[in-house]
Amino acid sequence: MNAHVTLLDPHFLDALRTSLQEGQISVDAADLQTYAIDQGPVTDYQQPVAVVWAESVADVQAVVRAAATHKVPLVTRGAGTGVSGGAHATAGSVVLNLTRMNQILEINPDDEIARVEPGVINGDLNDAVAAYGLMFAPDPASFKISTIGGNIATNAGGLRCAKYGVTRDAVLSLDVVMADGSLIHTGHRTFKGVAGYDLTGLFVGSEGTLGIVVGATVRLRYLPAIVRTLAVFFPSVQQAAAGVLAVGAARVQPCILELLDGPSLKELDFRNGSTLSQRGNALLLIQFDGLAAEAEEAIAAVELEKLGGFVSRENPAEAQRLVELRRNNRGLDVDAENRVGEDVAVPRSQLVHYITALEEMAVRHGVELQVIAHAGDGNLHPTFSVPTFEPAGIKALNAALDESIDKALELGGTITGEHGVGQYKLRWLPLEQAKEVLELQRSIKALFDPQGILNPGKAIPAAS
Repeated sequence: MNAHVTLLDPHFLDALRTSLQEGQISVDAADLQTYAIDQGPVTDYQQPVAVVWAESVADVQAVVRAAATHKVPLVTRGAGTGVSGGAHATAGSVVLNLTRMNQILEINPDDEIARVEPGVINGDLNDAVAAYGLMFAPDPASFKISTIGGNIATNAGGLRCAKYGVTRDAVLSLDVVMADGSLIHTGHRTFKGVAGYDLTGLFVGSEGTLGIVVGATVRLRYLPAIVRTLAVFFPSVQQAAAGVLAVGAARVQPCILELLDGPSLKELDFRNGSTLSQRGNALLLIQFDGLAAEAEEAIAAVELEKLGGFVSRENPAEAQRLVELRRNNRGLDVDAENRVGEDVAVPRSQLVHYITALEEMAVRHGVELQVIAHAGDGNLHPTFSVPTFEPAGIKALNAALDESIDKALELGGTITGEHGVGQYKLRWLPLEQAKEVLELQRSIKALFDPQGILNPGKAIPAAS
């Protein structure tokens, strides 16, 4: 991949050096290459002209002010675990890395909140609050390495979404550096608060295009004392998908409700030496937590056995192993030209129809398919692949991807459930949102970032 070479503005560099230390700025070729992309598919490879590591709010403000003065694009990133290209460098950009802003500023167990800097690792926050019997509920598969700032930027989800919701549901207030370098505070420390427009909710999921989050107050949840886990294997993935509705109809509330199809189980076995695929052609991995966990588990088991499921009540060690296998499933291979994992969501009532349609289109286009899903909230991650990089295969792969998006929208779904639009999904956003809605969002972007320097080319497509 070759990128057009853009030189770093020396006046901008001088401004950075005035405000930052030598170890916070790099134009080294290895750093430029390392921080050019995240884990998403690359549609327009560009290397940044510099990488800057902020260590304080004042650092971020200084960088943004210099960028605004010299009209330099800024791409803010954390650990780079995103899979939609939201942190890909753009032409002439500087990558602003926030991973050194990694302090937990406050844990208040009485108010059940924590205040954190954006570079705090999700898993580290959970380790810290566990001592108080609390947890930060959003748990993307990358929770051991992804940052809270990155989770906020993409409105990340995870396995526990079925019960606890996505990142937006856990963010109470934000400190944000705006495109002119000014600092604002949004939201509140309370769980409830409806004063004014919900700017906190607007910033969550905006992918760094409206402002740069430099601090967050997040809501914590009770760490459950009782957890019960079911592994339910089915003869077909359609029966497993039907089991999701059966669990809902039984009016029990899993904290985790995951679906894996046969090809996904086989790949997990190949990678990990497990024997999951010998137990069935699809798996529902279900976890209940809280004081009612045992009763809910019993009710779910009865309903799923009626659908032909083979129910296995897992001990804590095996349950933890299965959950870890599921978490690692999406990251078995980084997306490549011949393998792309999708992130769509459909109404839960359409899960069976959508999975059946995916299987049919995979056969028709001659591509391989694996389906895993946060089935509890209808969020699917189908992965399409072809064995080689031959043009005909890549064409078939892209055709299947496009059709999978069209079908999700036809069934009342969305092009992204938790990964964000980034750079990769810009082409599909106009299929979901009317031109009037896109124009309104462009107006918001222009209001917050009149020069267009904050993560340009992401989240919202430019006007045609």
